[in-house]
Amino acid sequence: MSGMRRAPRAPRPSRGPAAIASSPWIVACAGLVVMLVLLFVALGAYRGRSPAPDDGPPPAGLPLPQVPVVPSDTSSTPLPERSPVLPGLSPRASGLPPSTPAMSRPPAVGPTVAPTSARPSTRAPQRPPAVSGRYRVVQSFDGGFIGEVLIVNASGADHGWTVRFDFAGGRLVTAWVEGAPQGTLRQSDGSFTYVSGVDVPAGGSVPLRFHLERASTTPRGCTVDGVRCGGF
Repeated sequence: MSGMRRAPRAPRPSRGPAAIASSPWIVACAGLVVMLVLLFVALGAYRGRSPAPDDGPPPAGLPLPQVPVVPSDTSSTPLPERSPVLPGLSPRASGLPPSTPAMSRPPAVGPTVAPTSARPSTRAPQRPPAVSGRYRVVQSFDGGFIGEVLIVNASGADHGWTVRFDFAGGRLVTAWVEGAPQGTLRQSDGSFTYVSGVDVPAGGSVPLRFHLERASTTPRGCTVDGVRCGGF
C-alpha cells in the first residue's frame, strides 16, 4: 500500500463569486455607492461650468421704485397721478385693465331763440276820409221813393266826388244836386254812378238826391269816393 501513488486531488472551486451570488444585499449596496459617486461627480462638473449670475430684473413680486415727476411749468396741465403698486403685483402686468374715464356727452342744446321785443306800431293813426257820404230816405210813396246821399268834405281843401249806389231792381227816374251845378249820371245793371260837376268846398257839404221806382229803400251798396256811406 505504501508503494501505491495517491491520485491527485481535484482543485477546489473559488468561493468568491459564489459568496457574492449568495448575498444579494452586497450587490445592492455596491450599486448604491456607485450611484452616489456618479451623482457627486455630476454636481461638481455642473457647478464648475455655471457662469456667475448677472444682475437681472427684479423679481416680479417686488415693487419698482417710482421717481417723482416735477412739472417744468406750473401753468401746464398736471400729469395724472400713478396709482400705488400693491405688494405682490407687478406694475408691468398687474392683470387689471387701466381705468378709462367715462366719456360724458354734452347736453343737447336746442336752437337759441332770440327774445323778441314788442316794437311800437309805426303806423300813423288812420285819418278820416276827406270826403264821406250819409244815406237817408227823404220821402217814400206808393211805387217809389226819393233818397239822398249827403256828401261832406272834412278836409281843408275843395274836393270833387263820385257817388256809386246799387239797388235790387227798380228804375232810376232822375238824380240831381240841390243848389249846385249838375254832374254826370251813368247806370249799368242796377248800379248807378254820379260824378260831381263841382267840387265840395272845404268844410262844406252837398246833397245828392235821386228818384227810384219799384225798388227797396235800402240799397245793396253805397260809396263816396270808394268809402262806404253811413246811415244804412
